[in-house]
Amino acid sequence: MLTFGEAGMSTRTHAVLRSVPDSARTPLPNPYPPLPGARHTGSMDWCHFRFRSVWDLPVPAASAYAVLERAEEYPRWWRQVRDVTPLDDRTVIARFRSVLPYDLVVTARERRREPETGILEIGMSGDLDGWARWTVRATPHGAGTCALYEQEVDVTKPLMRRLAMPGRSAFLLNHALMMRSGRRGLLTHLEAV
Repeated sequence: MLTFGEAGMSTRTHAVLRSVPDSARTPLPNPYPPLPGARHTGSMDWCHFRFRSVWDLPVPAASAYAVLERAEEYPRWWRQVRDVTPLDDRTVIARFRSVLPYDLVVTARERRREPETGILEIGMSGDLDGWARWTVRATPHGAGTCALYEQEVDVTKPLMRRLAMPGRSAFLLNHALMMRSGRRGLLTHLEAV
């Protein structure tokens, strides 16, 4: 049976930590450096989310970029992206839903489209307020592509804001499942073209 002591640690874990000398307790470096434009308020904002996904793709970077830059076609290969409606040549309204039973609707405005650097970036408003970016690069040996997806958003949808603290783990899992499905869908789509 585990009991909990200081800082919510089990007494067994706490006893192990006490037996480790202070000189051996060096903090591990953060493997995720701050994203550009990241803000830190000093306290946890339960409605603020940062996501990072890496897709290794067995296709040339230019091929992956060409598919990722056409957001209006995402619903054809990414089943969680339910609808993308162009408003003009730089703005769309997108509706998506993963495993949890709620839709998110955002207006996405193109901020950067740079084929030479492999960057696609949008600003978002609506149920999510923030930005998302694809960085598409050839792998070091040129055998494929690394597509890095980064997103930093604040949840504005009232239901999600109310559930942000108790539902945070579910929201994170929901996003991870959506990204995994998106990668699979993209691979299938790339094989077909």
